[in-house]
Formats: sequence, C-alpha cells, structure tokens
Amino acid sequence: MKLKTNYILSAVIALFSQTALAAEPFIVKDIRVEGIQRTEAGTVFSYLPIKVGETMTDDLASQAIKSLYNTGFFKDVRIENENDVLVVTVQERSAIAQIDFSGNKSFPTDKMKEGLKQVGISESQIFDKSQLDRAEQEIKRQYLAQGKYGATVKTVVSPLERNRVAVRFEIEEGAVSKIRDINIVGNQAFTMDDLRAQFLLTTPNWMSWWNKDDQYSKQKLNADLEALRSFYMNQGYLEFNIDSTQVSITPDKKDIYITVNITEGEKYKISEVKLAGDTLVPEDELKQLMLVQAGDTFSRENVTQTSKAISDRLSDDGYAFANVNPVPEINKEQHTASFTFFVDPGKRVYVRRINVVGNTRTRDEVIRREVRQLESAWYASNKINRSKERITRTDFFSDVNVETPAVAGTSDQVDLNISVTEKSTGSVQFGAGLSSSEGVVFGITVNQNNFLGTGNRVSAQINTGKVNTTYSLSYTDPYFTPDGVSRGIDLYRRDVDTSSLSIGSYNSSSYGAGVRFGVPLNERDSLNFGLATDFTDLTLPSDGPQQYRDFCELKSSCTSNSLVASVGWTHDSRDSIMFTNNGVLQRLSAEVSLPVLDLEYYKIDYKHAWFKEIFKGFTFMLNGEIGYADAYGSKDYPFFKNFYLGGVNSVRGYDNGSLGPVGIDAVTKEEFRLGGTKRLLGNAELFLPIPGLKDSKQFRLSAFVDAGNVYGADESYSLGDLRYSTGLGLSWFSPFGPLKLVYAKPLNSQAGDKTESIQFQLGQQF
Repeated sequence: MKLKTNYILSAVIALFSQTALAAEPFIVKDIRVEGIQRTEAGTVFSYLPIKVGETMTDDLASQAIKSLYNTGFFKDVRIENENDVLVVTVQERSAIAQIDFSGNKSFPTDKMKEGLKQVGISESQIFDKSQLDRAEQEIKRQYLAQGKYGATVKTVVSPLERNRVAVRFEIEEGAVSKIRDINIVGNQAFTMDDLRAQFLLTTPNWMSWWNKDDQYSKQKLNADLEALRSFYMNQGYLEFNIDSTQVSITPDKKDIYITVNITEGEKYKISEVKLAGDTLVPEDELKQLMLVQAGDTFSRENVTQTSKAISDRLSDDGYAFANVNPVPEINKEQHTASFTFFVDPGKRVYVRRINVVGNTRTRDEVIRREVRQLESAWYASNKINRSKERITRTDFFSDVNVETPAVAGTSDQVDLNISVTEKSTGSVQFGAGLSSSEGVVFGITVNQNNFLGTGNRVSAQINTGKVNTTYSLSYTDPYFTPDGVSRGIDLYRRDVDTSSLSIGSYNSSSYGAGVRFGVPLNERDSLNFGLATDFTDLTLPSDGPQQYRDFCELKSSCTSNSLVASVGWTHDSRDSIMFTNNGVLQRLSAEVSLPVLDLEYYKIDYKHAWFKEIFKGFTFMLNGEIGYADAYGSKDYPFFKNFYLGGVNSVRGYDNGSLGPVGIDAVTKEEFRLGGTKRLLGNAELFLPIPGLKDSKQFRLSAFVDAGNVYGADESYSLGDLRYSTGLGLSWFSPFGPLKLVYAKPLNSQAGDKTESIQFQLGQQF
C-alpha cells in the first residue's frame, strides 16, 4: 500500500492560523513541484525553508506555505508527503497577457498603459483584481480632471490559455461638463462682473476651446476663491469672509453651477504705521519702502509687499533670515487698523560656497562669470537675484533654480546652489516670411549660441527677399576678457533692389567685414566700439533720380567704399526682451566713415523707450527716436545711407519708407521718396492681453499713436510736418516666427502721401 500523508495546509490556514493538521515528522528524500505552468521550479525551491535530507515538521510546512503564498505568484499552495517525498502542489495566479482600450479619445493608448504601470498593472504581470479596481478609479479620476463627469470605465477580463487573461477597458468618455453659471451671493460693494473677473473659471466664451476655462476643477476653484479674498482684502475689507461654496451638477452630468456665499464686512482705513525692533538700517530709509501710510485704505497686498521690501533691504546687507512681522491693532468700532512692523534681522550671513549642477555641456566658468554674488562674501539678495537673471538671459538653459540652504552646524553661513537644465542651443532653421513691403522672404540660418560649451556664439545666415538679399557670418565672444569685454567678428554680403518700394530706384551690392567690442560699465550700461570696411557697387537706372546720378557723377554706376568706425552706449533695464512690462531702453549710437576711402559721412541716432505696467497685463510704452546725418569734407552724403520712415516698424499706416522728401521722375513725372538725413519718431502704445488669453506669453494686443517724419539736408526739424497715425496691433510669437498685424489710420496725411491701412509681417529676417 502506498503511504500518503497530507499536510494539506491551505494558504488561508497558513496565514491566519498557527494550527495545522498533525503529521509525523519525516526525513525528506526528494522534493517534487506540481502545478506550475509559467513559474520555474527553481523559484519554488528558493522559497522553501527545507532541503533534501532535512526533517520535515508541521512548523516548517506552515512556513513553506506562507513563504510561497507571499510571493504573490500563487493563489493556492498544498504540501503532501508521498513515501517521504515532499510534494508541493501550487495553483498559479493568472498573468495579464494583453491590455486593450476602447473609446479612449482624450488619452493615447500608450499613455494609458504607462499610467497603469504606476498602479502595478502591465502585460506579463500577475493579475490582481484589487489593483484592477484601483486602475478603474484612476482612469475615471483622469477624466474627471478634464471635466468629463459623465465618463464611465468598465473592465472586461477574458481568460486565455495557459492560465492567462486579457484585460479590456471599455471607456465612454461622454461630453465635457461646462460651467453654466457662477453666482456670488452677498456682494454689495462690487458688481457681479467685477467679482467674476477675479476668477479663472468662467462660463463658456469664444476662447474656451483654447484655454478650457469653462471646465470645473476643484483646484482652480480654490485658487479663484483665494483671488476673490485677496481682491476684497486689497480694497480694504479686512473682515471679508467666504461663508460657503456649493458646486452642483445637473443629472445629465453636462452643466455645473457654482454658488459662493460671502460676507463683505466694513471697509477699513489705516490709522497708524510704526516700526519696531532692531532695524539696523536708518529708519528713514525703511519708511521710504513702506507702501502703507496712515489714512490709506487697508490693502493686504501693500502690507505684504512692505514686509517683503524691508526684509529684502536687510538681506542686501547680509541678513538673509530677516523676519518682518506686521502686527495689526483693529478698532472695529471706527473700522480702522494700525500696523506695527516688528523687525528681527537675525544673524548676518555670508555665502560659504557656490555650487553649480546640471550643466552637462556648458562649462562651469560660463555660468560662474554671470554670478554677481561672491564666495566668502556677505549674503546679498539683490546680487543673487541679478545672478539668476543674468544666467537666464544667456538662453542656454530651459530652467534656472537658485537655492540658499543653511550650512549644517552653523548659524551664519549658507551655500548658493545653482541648478540648471540644459537646452539645445544649436539650430538649423529653414524659414519663410511674408511682409507687406518685402514680399516673400526665404532664409536659412545655422546658429550655435553656446559653441562647444564656451558661451561663444556662431551664426551663418542666408536670407532672400524682394528688396534685401543677405549672406552673413558672425562670431561673438561675450567674455573676450575676464572683465566681460565682448568681441565680435562679422562678414557679410548684401544686395539691395529698391524698385518695388516707394523710394527712388537703385541697386546696390555690398560686402564687408568688421570687428566690434562691448565694454560693460555696470549691470545695466555698456559701451560698444566697432570698425568695419564696406565695399559697395551702385547701379542706377537710366531714368534714375538726378540726386542719385549726381552722387555717381552722372554715371550709371559707381563704387563707394568706406572704412566705418562706430561707437554706442546702451542702458537696458527691461524685465524681458520679448514681452517687456517694466524698464527703460536707451541707446545712443554714432558711426563715421574715416577719410581714407570714398565716403566721408557720419550718422547719430538716439532712442529712448520707457515701459510701465499700469496694472496686471496692461503695459504702457513711450518711445522716442531722433537721428541726424551729414557729410563732412568735400564729398556728398551717400544717398543709400539715408533715413527712411513708414511701415509696420515705425509710423504705421504709411507705406514702407514713404515719409520724407519727395523727388519727381523726369521721364514718368511720378513721385518717389528720397529719404533724408534727419528723422524724428515717436510712439505711444498700450499693450493689453487678448480677452480669454490673459496669461498667454504668445499673444499681445496694442492700441497705438505714432508720429514721425524724415527731413532732407536743406530742411530743419519741424514738429509741424510730423505725420500722425493711430490704430490697433496684434503680435503673435508663432512657431513660424513673430507675426505683426496692424490696422492703422493716418490722422493727417497730405496730398501725395502713400497710406496703407493694413500692414503685416510674418517671419523674422535674421
């Protein structure tokens, strides 16, 4: 008779009970594994607490079952004794052979599978029903985040051969639930429209398809409620409170209604403002930083900004952990509040070490030379902020993060940790542009702004247009010397054909080379010097303007070679080059041809642009420019160096280059523009966001007034001769290049002026 002793300890007994069916101990002669289909026998052996030749007991059997069950590979485990042979019988859990989706339009299948891996579900993994339930909830949560509250997720599990299963997620996304109404109850001081304007969430509008602001999100609603609170607090309502918020959805899951109940309270004034504590800085200097004064309407923003301004001022002197705490005293009867700003400067701190990480290609020195904070020097927040700004403006990195952690074990030291994320700085661009004056412009540009990680810039460009054809090669070393003196070398070839413009017709072909230097005077100011040679061949039509023919001594062609020296000064405090909100740009430049070749002339230009953000998203700009040019010695001023105005980049509403002195063709009797040696230009422009795209960094609307004119050599500057225009503009930094679209109306055009109501420019001439 075959002896067979069953331990038959199920996984449940092994896990939840310490008792087992009693069996006589025996010495294991062999071990056999049965029931496995995918799992290797060696895997089972590795988890068994007993080997051949050892004595098997009830305790060891219980341990073996627990160990095998805890692997997660098996849903049932049995251990038996057949003539002293230990038989381990297992029933494997099913494995996921494939995962399919249907109905998923908002999320690609590969992204869905990637997300399921985060909850432990992927092909070839062990099938776990509890994890599958979690996956359903996670998928549904993703759809809820998109505002699809009617979305349903159903899971179908189909068995396959070899103990495998196929999992299919059947999804019905449904329509996006829209916010149909936002109702604010309890407002008396402000209109409903004023309060709704503080919300990012809104009811459907013509731009909702783009920014999805009509889709409900709990996080966005919380942010909007805080914005509403800040709005009231900044208007003096110190006791403002949001009593409750209700969000309801219609039974068909299509419409959402939001109701916010508020209590405004009374409007408070500031009765007194005081400073207390160890200020260190003269009190008069700190008072100049205060944005709150006695008699002002209470504003939480101004109180917060005052604390920050005082703290920043102290941190400039090394007090990195200065704390400024505004303590209010509220008089509810008179509706006033007094504030005492308690100043605790803490210890003075210095920077022990500057660490740079993340620069895999860019050399350390390229980053460190932009840092204005020095090691072993007192901490200065203004220098640290300026350092981050300078590193960012190199445009070598997609992200720049600056941290100042305290040094462990000290109370007066910090490290400056600069973490950067490299981005591609080299590009090959094939571009096409469209301009109302240039026509179609084609170009190819090869740029490397961080050549071999040195921070040097190399650029080769070819651009062709109806008027200008340019070939150029340039190299710039921004740190030619350790002090920050830059050096650039330029080579170029330029062909000009003005026959399609309003100015006098001529062709020119120029080539040359130059070297330039930039010398920083401080953080905002710099001087520029340059020396360039230019060789120009001019060709005039047989019926060309007499002024042009006189310059070429009545010949149809001539050469005009020159050696030109240039000098300039620039002051730039703009917060951004692309979308400026605040700051000033001043530029004074002059060039003069040295009396060693054919030309003897000079040109002087001055530009002053002022930007001021009058309130969030709205920026006012004033720009003024003046230019003067003349010849010296016995030679005439070269007409192809004249100033021109008119067009999308100067006085809008007038044809490109059409302002200024007029000549008359001797044959056709048609007028043409000569340009001039003097120019005046003024622009006043209000930049504002496009409705529905308040936070967009790509689009900008503007309303403008332009004024300007060009004057000939025998004319004086005259404000009475200025041409004026007004209109609206749209700027879009598109993937194809910057787009400028302008609708302008000349205000005082004269007979013979060439006007143009719609002007545009698409693409950038490099």
